[in-house]
Amino acid sequence: MPTSLLLRRGQQVFPLLTAACLGAFTARAQPEPVKFGQVDKADLTAAPFVADSAATAVVLCDFGRSRMEGKGDGLQVVFERVTRIKILKKAGFENATVEIPLYHREADQEKVSNLRGFTYNLVNGVVEKTKLEPTGAFLENRTPTINIQKFTLPNVREGSVIEYAYTLRSDFLFNFQDWTFQRDVPVRWSEYRVSIPAFYKYKIIYQGGRPFDVDVAKAGVTSLTIDNKIPLSAGLSGGISSGTVGITAPTEEHQWVLKNVPAFREEPYMTTARDYVARLDFELTAEQWSATDYHDLTGTWDKINARLLADEDFGGRLSRSGPLKDQVLPLTTQYPAVADRIAAVRQLVMAAVRYDGRDRCFAQEPLRKAYDAHRGSAADVNLLLIAALRDAGIDAHPLILSTRDHGRVSQEFPLLERFNYVVAAVPQADGKDLLVDATEPLLPCGVLPTRCLNRVGRLVMKKDADGRWVDLTPSHRQVRFQQINLTLDAQGGLSGKVHDERGGYAGANARAELASLGEKKYLAGLLQRHEGWAVPKLTVGQTDAVDKPFTLDYEFRQPATDNAAATTLYLSPLSDFGPGQNPFRHEDRSFSVDFGMLQEETVMVTLTLPAGYELAALPKPAVVDLPEQGGRFIYSVAAVSPGVVQLTSRLNLRKPVYAAAEYASLRELYSQLMARQAEKLVIQKKAGG
Repeated sequence: MPTSLLLRRGQQVFPLLTAACLGAFTARAQPEPVKFGQVDKADLTAAPFVADSAATAVVLCDFGRSRMEGKGDGLQVVFERVTRIKILKKAGFENATVEIPLYHREADQEKVSNLRGFTYNLVNGVVEKTKLEPTGAFLENRTPTINIQKFTLPNVREGSVIEYAYTLRSDFLFNFQDWTFQRDVPVRWSEYRVSIPAFYKYKIIYQGGRPFDVDVAKAGVTSLTIDNKIPLSAGLSGGISSGTVGITAPTEEHQWVLKNVPAFREEPYMTTARDYVARLDFELTAEQWSATDYHDLTGTWDKINARLLADEDFGGRLSRSGPLKDQVLPLTTQYPAVADRIAAVRQLVMAAVRYDGRDRCFAQEPLRKAYDAHRGSAADVNLLLIAALRDAGIDAHPLILSTRDHGRVSQEFPLLERFNYVVAAVPQADGKDLLVDATEPLLPCGVLPTRCLNRVGRLVMKKDADGRWVDLTPSHRQVRFQQINLTLDAQGGLSGKVHDERGGYAGANARAELASLGEKKYLAGLLQRHEGWAVPKLTVGQTDAVDKPFTLDYEFRQPATDNAAATTLYLSPLSDFGPGQNPFRHEDRSFSVDFGMLQEETVMVTLTLPAGYELAALPKPAVVDLPEQGGRFIYSVAAVSPGVVQLTSRLNLRKPVYAAAEYASLRELYSQLMARQAEKLVIQKKAGG
């Protein structure tokens, strides 16, 4: 049977020709784009890389191919890779350290073999070749299911060319090797080839904004040897020998190439680069060994719901009372109001188990173990929370999500591996869900950590069909309000009082930074941007009241540099209290701006002028609106009484995510904000004064 594939470009999905329709293509093999061990001497000089002077390294060629071979009574995926990189600067040395993730589960695993590498340097006109020794590679146990094959190429210098090659064999056909064409350095040539036998159907998802330079699909054949346990379908040829069968099966062959791929540019307010780089992902959808032996492997959200509930490391942890039951039961009478009881249970969990920084969906050990150790992963903490809420009579359910550094979740493609976190969801009488996380004591109950604000999560319910999507956009915003009273003297010296409030996520961030640095270093850091200020008194407030704004109050003096009174003074009162610089420096951006939450920043300055001085002119007010009521910036300057001026700057961003098409407007709004906050007031001595 033919292998049916779907290829996604942007937002379009269209079928590729099946193997039966590809007979017109020839099976002639294309030459490989790179030969391991055959480096071009010209690549060791600087001349070919003048245009790449801003880069730290350049990938000359990255070539991979995947196929299947027989193993036992089934198949395994064989992935081969050859990569060659030119090192241009010391900052590019990091490319010489390579990590290969290897999945393992029970007796099945992925293994690397035939690992080899060289570093090439041009020394006195002669190519010097340094080999990767076996001692330069080691295996690291990263998680219970992921090992990392890690190695570093030796003798790397500026101007070196490094190359490495390896073979990866995988028993997991669902984990067909994906391919990333784009890196954080330029890529001259990236090519991926696959050969998929007719027994399997994969959906291929392409994420990329540009078409392939080479995109070839054709029919082929492969010879496989497997144990003789499976009846062959019509159209497959095979011969039985010594308990094995040799099969000649049709395949679908693909070749994809992208040339001269620019370096991926990190930007402010983005999730992981994986969400944006040009890449191919493979999803196993069906297995068919004969006309009657067909297995639909297409995932559905109902199936994922059922799988999670049946998994001992997930649903199994919730099928029985938690280790906090005896402590939780009294809370049911102590806190009759549900909201208060939820908050009390959360406090109990946070006091019992501390989050250790590991983001997980599954608790791979009984919850009792994390409770006894007083430490655990996000799954340990929040599954314990759900169990405790249920013991307290609260109708709580798991909600799985993907953290911002793990990548976005597609609602279209049901893939459990795209999730790496779980929180508690409690349905409310108004139809909304209260989302509760017990990993961050510095956040109030019902507020998810910033790392979790990744658009949507999936609710896991006792009935599979009741599972649904939940919007993760928080009701809490990032809020900052600054009220400043300034007094200007005739010499240009300043003194004043500042009241700084940080609410919502801004308050949580300030508390986290304060806890990490300590009060002395935290306050010193705040004053770094205020050059020349003397701050005799500075006080932080409401550090423990996480449901209230974090406050900062201080007084300051900035003496004048000249003791003589000036006829005209120039001052930008807002410049010391704004963002400092536009976070959106580049003219264009190919992907969305993802704040995660709504934003509000207000600065109000009341300025008292020296006696006998006045403003030469009031600056014009400004109102800048984003399209479709997406946000607004307001700026105004007003004389509130003789000798007193009030300046107001207010930024309100009403969307957590702005599409790439909205970037220019958002950047311009910030440009206007920066220009207005930097605008100088002209303060002059009154005539006859």
